[in-house]
Order: sequence, then C-alpha cells, then structure tokens
Amino acid sequence: MNEETLIRRKILDSATKAYNQNVYTYTGFLGINELAIYHSMAKDLSFISSRCFGGTEACERQMIQFGSKEELGYSEEFPIDTIKISPLSPKFAESLGHRDYLGALMNTGIERSLLGDILIKNTHTYLFCAKHISDFIEKNVLTIKHTNVICTNITNNIDASDIDMIKPERKELELIAASPRIDAVVASITKLSRSNASELFHSKKIYINGICNENKSYQLKSGDILVIRGTGKFIYLGCGNETRKGRVYVHLKQYI
Repeated sequence: MNEETLIRRKILDSATKAYNQNVYTYTGFLGINELAIYHSMAKDLSFISSRCFGGTEACERQMIQFGSKEELGYSEEFPIDTIKISPLSPKFAESLGHRDYLGALMNTGIERSLLGDILIKNTHTYLFCAKHISDFIEKNVLTIKHTNVICTNITNNIDASDIDMIKPERKELELIAASPRIDAVVASITKLSRSNASELFHSKKIYINGICNENKSYQLKSGDILVIRGTGKFIYLGCGNETRKGRVYVHLKQYI
C-alpha cells in the first residue's frame, strides 16, 4: 500500500467513525501534501461535514475535524493547545531555528502528527500541539540544544502580548504580471522567468485552496488562497489596470 492510499484510508476511517458513532473525530496534524489529499476527497467525504484548523487561520499544519453541531447536536472545539517556550535566561539564549525546536520535541518520543506549527517570535516560541500531550511537553522539554527553556500551556490563560504574537499578519502586495494566469502570477511573486516558474508546478509546489495545482493556465479568482512551497502563502485579491505594455497590476495579501 503506497503512502497516499494509506493517508486516504486513515482520513476515510476517521470520517466513517464520526458518522457511525455520532461523535466528533480528528486526524492528527497533517502537512500541506496530506491536506491536499483530503481536499481531493470531497466526494468521498460528502456524507459528513468536516473542517480544518491548526491553531490560527494561517497555520500550515492542520487537523481535520469530522462532524458538526447540525449533525451531532453539540459543538466541540479542536483538541489543540498552545505552548509558549521561553528561555530561562534570555541573555544567554542561543539563536534557535525551527529544526532545533522540532528536533528537541521529537527526541522525547513525540510523533510528528501530534505537533502543529512552530512560530518563532523574538525570544519566545509558540507551539500548537495535540491537547493530550501538552502536560508531557511542559514536564519533559527542558532544553533546546544548549538553552534551558520553560514550556507553559497558555491555551486558557493567553494575554494580549501573546495574542499579538500568534495572530496571523498579512501585508498587501501590488505586483506587475503578464496576466492573471497562475504561472504569470507565480513568476512575478518569485521573480523567476515563466519557464523557470513552470518547474514549481512540475515539482508540485503550487497549491490553490489546499489542492496541488499543476495547471499553469489556471485563471486566479478573487479570494483564492495561493501557497508556493518555500516562498509563502497569499490571498489573491484581483487585478487592477493594465500597464502601457499590456501587463496587469496584481493585488495580493501575503501572510508574514
């Protein structure tokens, strides 16, 4: 059984359990490729409601929740906690990257599917994780590389400064592209030629509304969510006036 077939089966099993047992069910945190498989299964999953969430709207890694208030008769929040990781001595803390945090977490035996996005913000880092492992993280993650840290579950006690740190930030962009076609817009965003930008499609690094897109002639529509792996996440807002050379002004919002 190949990996995609296994992922499809796990997603379908979770949906079927929610439907048969009349309870909410959840997958672990899924990466963008796994979520693309989920989005391609709309017809297979039409028998029950579902939605994705990872802690904030901008999170790349997300859980899938199967079930809804209308179907089950009650509401339920995603079982996601927010952990704040802070150095015990900020003055002597190392400069740590995403791999450092992920490596320290997984060295404790935690499975990757239980860990969501890791947001590094100045001296503090915020981790989204499955609710049932937050206590374990607090007690067992004490160092990142050579830096002593303290992990605090702030899910139910989050202050204004933490909210500002974890909320998605977006900036407006205005670019000039040959046309609203996705390959032209991707080329403009990445500052690559159209031919070089085509390699991103062949490498399956372009996603529209969660689905991997290999159609270079796709015409972007207002509200489309464009993800270019390795570059960023954007909301397409539409096109403005043409330039004298017949190119168009493209309006986007970029998650930062």
